[in-house]
Amino acid sequence: MKEQQKSRKNSKSVELKQMRMGLKIGSNDLDIKLRKIRGFLTEGHKVKILIVFKGREMAHKELGFDMMSKIINLIENDSVLEQKPQMAGRNLSIVVRSK
Repeated sequence: MKEQQKSRKNSKSVELKQMRMGLKIGSNDLDIKLRKIRGFLTEGHKVKILIVFKGREMAHKELGFDMMSKIINLIENDSVLEQKPQMAGRNLSIVVRSK
């Protein structure tokens, strides 16, 4: 086997996992999602966290950004922010990876 094939065989592919949540998520549901995110990070995956806005929630984007900063604070000792929070249509997303 060539050198390139060997390195490709031994390399671990980093998947981009995705975690979606609504703006009005309950605190227990959020804890479960954060536990799942931490699990993905310990496995070495990157995680894209999405907050989905429905209906009139689009008028209150600041609530989404507040919630995203709360999430970032809760997982900051496990992860590094790779992409700043950004709106794309009805979704607010960030990408985090493990430290």
